[in-house]
Amino acid sequence: MITDPVFYAVAIPAVILLGLAKGGFSGLGMLSLPMMALVVSPVQAAAITLPILIVQDVVSVWAYRHAWDRRNVVILLLGAVSGIVTGYLLAAQVSDAAVKLAVGIISVAFALRRMVVERGGRQPKPAPADVPRGIFWGWVTGFTSMVAHAGGPPFQIYVMPQRLPRDIFVGTGAVLFALINWIKVPPYLALGQMTSENMATAGALFPVAIASTWAGVLLVRRVSGQRFYTAVYILLVLVGAKLIYDGVTALF
Repeated sequence: MITDPVFYAVAIPAVILLGLAKGGFSGLGMLSLPMMALVVSPVQAAAITLPILIVQDVVSVWAYRHAWDRRNVVILLLGAVSGIVTGYLLAAQVSDAAVKLAVGIISVAFALRRMVVERGGRQPKPAPADVPRGIFWGWVTGFTSMVAHAGGPPFQIYVMPQRLPRDIFVGTGAVLFALINWIKVPPYLALGQMTSENMATAGALFPVAIASTWAGVLLVRRVSGQRFYTAVYILLVLVGAKLIYDGVTALF
């Protein structure tokens, strides 16, 4: 287990952000991996994060167990499985920086466009949960989740235009990513990232992970549906900008 106090000084705030994201403030968790990568390698940070995400999934799925959209989960999962397999097969060839840059550009463009349209007084009709788009964005979600723990923005791009009720939106993401994170375990084992040191370190952070996820659930339920979507759009822009910065910095 990692015993360096500097690591925990960074890791604890990172896990709190993950918990708030799992509780419903989608996007905040994207800041966690870069924070942890300041004190350990990005690969080790991703390996420590995965068990923490799985524990937090238990809390968020329980909290939203009666509020999730089965059709969306099934459609997205069909694409996500193939995306995870693709990410595993291309793990050595794919540039994390290029993935982050692409996801960041798409996220910012999508969120800004939706904000401009809705602020202009035009409320687009809710989009249906259609299979072709769902499988495509599910593939992107699985792929980016596997290579960079960055599956949140693609999921939001597909689901947000449906204008689901707040709890259904959060619950659908909770169930989907709980399944995706378990599917990612065998590839991570095959890549040799689930070491005893990483698992023990993750275990030491479990209490913070659980408490912060419950805090996220309670805070989200105090926000109205309209304000919730506005907050998610803003977070998507900020996260997208961070991904663009990370991608450009790493590439150039």
